[in-house]
Amino acid sequence: MPLRLKAKRLPLLHRPQQPIDDQAWSAIALPRQRTLVRRLRVVRRLLFTAIWTLICVAVQAVLVQLPGRAWQGFANTYWKGFCHVLGLRVRVIGTAATGLDGRPVVFVSNHSSWLDIAVLGGILPASFIAKEEVGSWPVIGLIARLGRTVYVRRSRASTVRERDDMLGRLAGGDSLILFPEGTTSDGSRVLGFRSAFLSIAEQKVTQAGLPPIIQPVSVVYDRLAGLPAGRSVRPLFAWYGDMEIGSHFWRLAQHQGMRASVMLHPPIDPLRFGSRKALSAACWDRVAEGAARLRQSREPKPVVADAA
Repeated sequence: MPLRLKAKRLPLLHRPQQPIDDQAWSAIALPRQRTLVRRLRVVRRLLFTAIWTLICVAVQAVLVQLPGRAWQGFANTYWKGFCHVLGLRVRVIGTAATGLDGRPVVFVSNHSSWLDIAVLGGILPASFIAKEEVGSWPVIGLIARLGRTVYVRRSRASTVRERDDMLGRLAGGDSLILFPEGTTSDGSRVLGFRSAFLSIAEQKVTQAGLPPIIQPVSVVYDRLAGLPAGRSVRPLFAWYGDMEIGSHFWRLAQHQGMRASVMLHPPIDPLRFGSRKALSAACWDRVAEGAARLRQSREPKPVVADAA
């Protein structure tokens, strides 16, 4: 079954933007005489991705039934392998927060593409928060379930239940990955964060009555063909508008020398902030500044958050 999933269905929500036309894509495409080579590269990567996924799904289906957290480590292994097969190198700047005073972590990241799932899934010991529709997508839905994704429906009637589900996972020691923009963009900027998404940061999830730790994360796709990826080529990585995942994968897999840079900023303690909005603004500042540094090839130094 061909994958014709639309970017506007990406978790958690989508804000329509101007789609990229054929002329724009041709501006970043490789020379036409290499069409056959590019197609063979895509077919090879697609085949290896399918084989890798089938093997890992079988292993993960067993691991999620066993006690312990082996399933989490293997989920990281799967996504690392996925990026390797796709030809996407991942550079990590900073360190993922884990087990601070026994408190789980909510990783808060910008969001421009389905690739963010693979990139972050390979380096963060956490599960994703995704729109419920993802669970019904072919193949992707199965992978999400085996990765213990937390689904949200974004309706008022289910808000309390979904919040309780997330708090239950945090109280059980699981960390979560959240995209508080609530949409994808073209990758040239970080959209405003919705403070409502950080409501779980106000809740007590440990026996000591403490909330989870928040760690801001910046993700930028900054290399194509081994060269800095400027504004003109950034849309190759982004997934938004009415793009279909199949055609997006086909265009992306043609290329070599791709890199994603992930900046893990110092953790933030929600207790240091007077309100959820102040916490949300602080997270946005760090994520946006970090993304700007990466896009501009400036010194890749994590941004420290101040209390508000």
